[in-house]
Amino acid sequence: MNVLSLFSGCGGMDIGFEGGFACLKVSINSELHPDWIETEHGEWVTLKRTGFDTVFANDIRPDAKAAWVSYFGKTKKDANKIYHIESIVDLVKKAKKGENVFPKNIDIVTGGFPCQDFSIAGKRLGFNSQKSHDGKILEVGEPSIESRGQLYMWMREVITLTEPKLFIAENVKGLTNLEDVKEIIERDFSKADGNGYIVVPAQVLHAADYGVPQSRERVIFFGFKKSALTPNAIKALKKKTIPDEYNPYPPKTHAYTVKNNTLMPPVTCRKAFIELEEPSVSADASQKIYSKAKFMGKHCQGQAEIKIDSIAPTIRSEHHGNIEFRRLSAEHGGIIFDELEQGLEERRLTVRECARIQTFPDDYQFILKRTNENVGVSSSDAYKIIGNAVPCVLAYNIAKHLAEKWDKFFLTNE
Repeated sequence: MNVLSLFSGCGGMDIGFEGGFACLKVSINSELHPDWIETEHGEWVTLKRTGFDTVFANDIRPDAKAAWVSYFGKTKKDANKIYHIESIVDLVKKAKKGENVFPKNIDIVTGGFPCQDFSIAGKRLGFNSQKSHDGKILEVGEPSIESRGQLYMWMREVITLTEPKLFIAENVKGLTNLEDVKEIIERDFSKADGNGYIVVPAQVLHAADYGVPQSRERVIFFGFKKSALTPNAIKALKKKTIPDEYNPYPPKTHAYTVKNNTLMPPVTCRKAFIELEEPSVSADASQKIYSKAKFMGKHCQGQAEIKIDSIAPTIRSEHHGNIEFRRLSAEHGGIIFDELEQGLEERRLTVRECARIQTFPDDYQFILKRTNENVGVSSSDAYKIIGNAVPCVLAYNIAKHLAEKWDKFFLTNE
């Protein structure tokens, strides 16, 4: 089944949707999903492929493409051609002029449309964003349909052009309590292809409930093409409370926001960092590099030490000074005493540690030298593209749940 990926970044959603990657064994509830695991190796498992294939990806960040192509180039010979460095606005305009932009026979469109304008960490301008679709500052005047805060409308245009059976849109939890933004987006998405989609009420998923060692909440929108659905699916998806057998949201596998003895405990940072050596001795380029920004006092953002035996804070798309500390010195209030007693130094999280928290596989290399196209990935770039990503294991939960219900939802002859 073909996936068209928008706002792809470095590919967290794409990796999860395709599967076939390695993750920590404790991130997968094998009691609930024993059929998800292809192989086991020590503390790790390799997950089975899902049946979804990314045939188009897009973002405006060259560094994100460089990382994506470096990883997917191992399995997709045409990875460089699949990933398009252009604004979604420009791509849609080309397609409407008759250019052959988007592939045919798309089954799913995914997209984490830009979240800065809805995040509680930002100015919360929402639809009135002062940034353009290409990341530039808009001129003073009325908000534009091409502003960063309204790019979901251009995602809707792609959906109308490609007519997928299903689309999945992702954004920050803050969107749900910003006036009536969630309801407006649901209504606008339902109008794709001339009111051709059923958009079920959006839900917030907490990544720690799915084996991700991180406090990360994201709102997920699902839209189903009416003409592709079975009659029973249409009835079920229009109900106020969707029956479990037709609910597109994956069931929890780990007990973080709920108490449930049948679920696994949340994955801690200590578990997530298993087998990682200190930067001074590691051979992994992504583990050797970390922000050298000094401790500025706990009144500033990013000056806290992670809770090693709990989940990590949200990995944000931040510059060096806002990356949390892997450990603080005793002088600065550090409490990871077993590590301080070993003489381990105060430092911030490495690029690899941030990637582990986001459940990227270790064979995804983020630190890349500049190529002939003069594009690479520096440590500051790596932090940003990791922080922008959807956790791979969360995306895998969504993908596998949909794959298992696919025949319930969709007509086989569509």
